[in-house]
Parts: sequence; structure tokens; C-alpha cells
Amino acid sequence: MYISYDSYRVFYHVAKHKSFTQAAEVLLNNQPNITRTIKNLESQLGCTLFIRSNRGVQLTPEGEKLYAHIRIAFEHIKAGEEELALDRSLHGGVITIGVCYVAVHCFLLPVLKRFRQLYPGIRLRLSNDSTPQALTSLKNSLVDFAVVVSPSITDKVFKERPLKTIRDVAICGSAFSDLAEKSLSLRELSDYPLISLPSSTQTHDFYTKLFSDHGIRFAPDIEATTAAQILPMVKNDLGIGFVPEDFILNETDQRNFFVLDLEDNIPSRTITLVKHTDRTLSIAAKELEKMILEFSDSLSK
Repeated sequence: MYISYDSYRVFYHVAKHKSFTQAAEVLLNNQPNITRTIKNLESQLGCTLFIRSNRGVQLTPEGEKLYAHIRIAFEHIKAGEEELALDRSLHGGVITIGVCYVAVHCFLLPVLKRFRQLYPGIRLRLSNDSTPQALTSLKNSLVDFAVVVSPSITDKVFKERPLKTIRDVAICGSAFSDLAEKSLSLRELSDYPLISLPSSTQTHDFYTKLFSDHGIRFAPDIEATTAAQILPMVKNDLGIGFVPEDFILNETDQRNFFVLDLEDNIPSRTITLVKHTDRTLSIAAKELEKMILEFSDSLSK
């Protein structure tokens, strides 16, 4: 049995307002058309849906049963339409981003601040992960897109856009301050305790390759859970660490750490925006992506 959406829409409004006249006004129609539609619907369903009396229009028992289902369906439809309207107006919605701490600290914070000022009704969810974890979340549709630090992304399901180049520096605490007075090679640096991120991260892989290219084994003495922990560890003389230059430029307390002069060049890395090639972003996520790309372009001018 096929019954049109319009027929059920007319039934819903007649039942809701208990009036053919009011239903006609709400639907911008006329009463004869409303009456005809209800008669056709009753004929298709094989039962009477309304009873007219001096007190107005009342639902029959069959009409009550049908209205109990139709009311839920139409209220869900209305809620969906309102939700889409909020998305279109950027007054509501949720954006989930897979991020690593370095990408947030060195690039993303000013964009998020501006976005929240413009669209306070949109909720932001940041999944603070390592680059591999963020990309796994993106592949599994747990995030809308990812902003991460990566030397390269080879998976063909991803499309990446470079946002900002960052360069790491080696830093030490006061216990190793004498090292800041001379130029050091990576080989010399490897004789001292090193602090790094865990082996499951792109950063660890990056330094493993860098040291290997110079014929040295990269064997950090301490593994920090996040990049945010490295600078405090260095300040407390736990070892020598590598952090993005932005970390120390933005550091308000410049005491208790020193930037080391390295003879061997540390290659730059890139903060990138990564999307899944087979998925379309929501209106809100597209707007945030646009602001991210505009901010990236402004940095290169």
C-alpha cells in the first residue's frame, strides 16, 4: 500500500488541531481540499479516522492508533529539519577533530579562538592523540578531519594539505648549561640523557631516522607521554629534549632552559590538515576548514 506523505501531513494537522479549518490555515490550503484528502485516506486505509460533532472533530479509535505513530514520525521530521536549519545558519552542530598537541600549540589555537567567537553555538571536540592515533580515528569516521604533524602520509584514503612548517630545537636545563656554550653534533648529544615521545609516535620515528642517518642509535632515557611534558622535564634537569621552536618562543618563563647549537641540521616538519577522500564534511566542519586554510595562507604572506 502506497499512501503519500502529503496525505499523512494533512491527517497529522487535522488530528493535532482537531479542526479541518485550522489545518487548512496551517497548510495554506482550503477546507474542501483538506476534507477530500482525509476521505481519500480513509478509503485507502479502509476505516473511519474522524468523527464530526457539535464539539468539533474527534479521532476514532482507529484514528487514535494511527495518530500515535504519525505524531512521532512528524515530530522527528520537524526536529531533523530544525537541526539542519541550525547547521546551515552555523548556530548549532558538533565538529570533532583529531589533533596532536604540537599542532594545537603551534597552529590551531588562534583559529579555534576565532571560530568560537563567530560561532559560539557550535561545539568543538578535540581528540588529543598522536598522529597515528588521529589518523586511525579519521579512517574509522570517529573525527571529521585531523590536524597533525607528520613527515609524510602515504595512505591513499587520506588527502592532506600542508598548513605550517615547524622546526625543532634541542634544549637542556641548568644542569647541562655548559653545553650551551659550544656547538654539538648529534653523536656528542647522544652521550647525554635524552627525552622523547614514545616509540608509537611519528616524532619518535622521525628522530630514530635522523640519528640513524648520522650512524647513531636513538635511545632516549625518558619517554614523555605528550610533547607538553618535555619542556618541564628539561627544566627539571631530567635530560635533553627536542621541541618545536614555537614552544620556546611562546614560553613566558625563559629561565632554567637553554637552546643548544647543533652542528647537524634537524629537518623541518609540517603541520597538515588531513581529510578522508570518501567523506563529505558538514557545513560547520567546512567553515572551520576554510578558516584553517585562510589562517595558513596568512602565515605564508
